[in-house]
Amino acid sequence: MVNALSWDEAVAQATSAGSLYEIYEAELNGRAMKMFKSSPPSLRMLFDLARLRTDTTSLVYEDEVWTFGDLVKKVDSYASMLVNKYDIQKGDRVAIAMRNYPEWIAAFFAIESVGAIAVLLNAWWTPEELEHGIKLSGSKLVFVDSERLLRIEKLVTSSNDPLLESLKIIVVRHEGGLLESSSNVSKIEDLVEEGATMPYVEVGAEDYATMLFTSGTTGRPKGAVSTHRAVLHGLLGFGCRRAVDALRYQTESGPKEDVQSSFILVVPLFHVTGAIPVMLGCFTTGSKLVMMHKWEPERALELIERERVTTFVGVPTQAHDLLESPSFATRDTSSLKSVGGGGAPAPPELARRIERSFKNGRPQIGYGMTETNAYGPGNSDDDYLDKPSSTGRCVPIMEVRVVSQEGQVLSTGEIGEIEFFGANLISGYWEDAEATEEAFHDGWLRTGDLGYIDEDGFVFVVDRAKDMVLRGGENIYCAEVEAVLYEHPAVSEVAVFGIPDERLGEEPVAAVVLREGASVDEGELKSFASEHLAPFKIPVHVIFKKDGLPRNAAGKVLKRELKEELIKTQK
Repeated sequence: MVNALSWDEAVAQATSAGSLYEIYEAELNGRAMKMFKSSPPSLRMLFDLARLRTDTTSLVYEDEVWTFGDLVKKVDSYASMLVNKYDIQKGDRVAIAMRNYPEWIAAFFAIESVGAIAVLLNAWWTPEELEHGIKLSGSKLVFVDSERLLRIEKLVTSSNDPLLESLKIIVVRHEGGLLESSSNVSKIEDLVEEGATMPYVEVGAEDYATMLFTSGTTGRPKGAVSTHRAVLHGLLGFGCRRAVDALRYQTESGPKEDVQSSFILVVPLFHVTGAIPVMLGCFTTGSKLVMMHKWEPERALELIERERVTTFVGVPTQAHDLLESPSFATRDTSSLKSVGGGGAPAPPELARRIERSFKNGRPQIGYGMTETNAYGPGNSDDDYLDKPSSTGRCVPIMEVRVVSQEGQVLSTGEIGEIEFFGANLISGYWEDAEATEEAFHDGWLRTGDLGYIDEDGFVFVVDRAKDMVLRGGENIYCAEVEAVLYEHPAVSEVAVFGIPDERLGEEPVAAVVLREGASVDEGELKSFASEHLAPFKIPVHVIFKKDGLPRNAAGKVLKRELKEELIKTQK
């Protein structure tokens, strides 16, 4: 490996005039910002790239193989169905609620190609949570699999809400029958016409493209809405970063294995990481996307070997799971060039272990958010090994700064809240002007994370300002869990916080004070919470406090004190 150029030299060359990632400055929404000159105007046009690669493998799902040509036909038929059978118009919201199937991707590109907004519902949500997402977005139609059909169909048949009563449901990979009581449900195979052509719809850069869900300190999931321009600039940010790394770490000449670049999809497509750097990244580069039915480290290693996977992008927990797998030493992982991801802090030792354990795979980490369309500072290769506590640097498409509580920009090395600015940011939260205003500071996105920037431009995250537990890449907002537990008639006070977990990063714990004379045990409270929350949000422990919760002079619960007390008892 030859370190050919410095960071600044490589960035300057990769973004220079005439290059694929040429950057220019233009005004957007009344503000000057840097943008990629070569960005296509829409995701519809990005998908059209697939028409140039008809015989190349696009998707591998377990033992199914789809070429780009297969996918094009599927998307065209889905898009025709949306327009001609369901009268989906530009700007309509169309939801997807299913596990990672090839049909998820076909539905996504069909929605984008006809100018509708793809609403990416969390497939792990309970019926109550799914109802909130559908009603908030005002979705007219939802694509589901059999598991989600059981949850959503009941909402439609038992609701008096006009929106839910009129919601159309299209189910994929459904082998059973449909409830006769619901005329809103149809199987996809009964709707699509093979050979149908893509309807023409003019889709522009400033049209809304996606709605992904992210919770806030209020506990209710918010719909983060992005334009086509924002999604594409997040995507191109990753491409530019790869170009910079290629210039900096040029490999020495020698024979190269003729292998199609490929990603293994180990995170949900409803997550911004799965949707943008992984799924859309494959379309941009003509890479193969290897999809799993569910996360199993042994199966992932089998697919990496069989499909000669070159890139692994997941949460740190999953990289750890690969290394800990009993079959790791017997599997050929030499095709991997990059092993990493984001979504949660990674212990420095993980980067060093990846470097030691994979023949060619080098460590990588990224710090992005739903609100940044996944793109943010990134750290990889030698940089990551030199500064394993840092999340890295950004290419100039996005700016980073650190500010004080008063909003003053801080100097190098000073700790404050990290803020982002760029064309890849979301437009705001759907029908929530207050949350949108709270999230932005003079056009800059407040991350809610505390950190600093060193003299080389590396970003370090030292703590989270938000009241949140990060479990294996999933955000668990304490206020949401507390609100549910407060609904139990035996609960007087409750505080939810995270405790360290070696594998998942953090796990949620609840400290509870019962009402006088009330009686309830841990199992009952967990069961009650499971009726309203997805499984990953259920506290792993419930601590009963007889003397009330510790509070400061202002009445705020001292969660750090509760956390420290619990950790001491576990040692």
